[in-house]
Amino acid sequence: MSADALLSANALTVGYRKKIIAGDFCFTLQPGQILTIIGPNGAGKSTLLKTIAAQLPAISGNVAIYGKEIAQMREKEVAQTMSVLLTEHMQTERMTCGDVAAAGRYPYTGTLGILSAHDKEIVQQALKMTGSAALFDRPFQEISDGQRQCVMLAKAIAQEPDILLLDEPTSFLDLQHKLHMLTLLRRLIREKNIAVLQTLHELDLAQKFSDVLLCVKDGKADRYGTPDEIFSGDYIMQLYGISSGSYNTYYGTAEPPAVSGKPRIFVISGGGTGIPVFRYLQRNGIPFAVGILHENDLDYPAAKALAACVIAESAYEPIADKTFRQAQKIMAECEKVICCLDAFGTYNHANEMLCQEAKNAEKLTERTKLPKFCRFPAKYQEKQTEIENTCFGPKKTEKSPKIPT
Repeated sequence: MSADALLSANALTVGYRKKIIAGDFCFTLQPGQILTIIGPNGAGKSTLLKTIAAQLPAISGNVAIYGKEIAQMREKEVAQTMSVLLTEHMQTERMTCGDVAAAGRYPYTGTLGILSAHDKEIVQQALKMTGSAALFDRPFQEISDGQRQCVMLAKAIAQEPDILLLDEPTSFLDLQHKLHMLTLLRRLIREKNIAVLQTLHELDLAQKFSDVLLCVKDGKADRYGTPDEIFSGDYIMQLYGISSGSYNTYYGTAEPPAVSGKPRIFVISGGGTGIPVFRYLQRNGIPFAVGILHENDLDYPAAKALAACVIAESAYEPIADKTFRQAQKIMAECEKVICCLDAFGTYNHANEMLCQEAKNAEKLTERTKLPKFCRFPAKYQEKQTEIENTCFGPKKTEKSPKIPT
């Protein structure tokens, strides 16, 4: 146990009614830090958070604030130091949003809970900080889940804690408000020098907004470190047991599994131009090859994840004759070629030559002639027959089934 740490856990084992859910946690949290707990469902993340919040007794070990065990602290003393926002919402029948936010001042008010002018000012500031000031007089039960989450955060901020404990704080929020909330937490730790301990399911946000991460798997702490240490190699795939598909740690994106089989289409792309085409072909079960990409190209990670075959050259190197011949061979075995590039340069002149060969062989299909939802994949739904006809020409056999909606 560290007396210097704002929060520390020492050999902490957690669970319900003496049944162990997860154990042997040892970590510290310093002022100005965001520590995020990640891991698969059922690993014990929420149970750990509730134990730290003193809502569940520890089975063994202890949690301390400034070196003093929470079990030895008075409830009011804990409440003045640590604010908790869990996924279970408080009972708020007939309460306005202002009433809910004002409940954060309970550690500082008397028995009657009467707010002073200072208390009211703090509540207003907290609501304004979370973008909820306009909701002050609205009934809490009549606002959206995302708005409730923001009001509950205002309540936690109004408590003026040294530590904020948050269980999936972004779970009910749209993208704009997810970013707003996590940016607000970064602002709070800078301006007020508080610490944040939270659980998150959004790995891309956990990677971008956390200072330290605690990974929980199979009932124990699996790894503890900085984002650079956690999001490296294939560790995230191991942590979540990903066996179908992949996770790109650089971009924070999950990809579905590649379509296996002999490639039917050869895609020439680069600089991100091929990604919508890759996703389009993968969604529709069409195996494809991609080339020639440099290994530092924006298209490369998506191609590696989704394509049946990728012909690549080392970063910053001219395309070698051997690599070009390999691409020629695979392209010759494909039925069609899609070129996503509008221009070519010195380092991808080989791709221009491939494109010309495909055109001479009457295999070239321009990307602009593909169905619109290939260029804007989220916006359109078409029939499978249109996909096949565009890529491979009309079939004389019976029509393919429609894409399930």
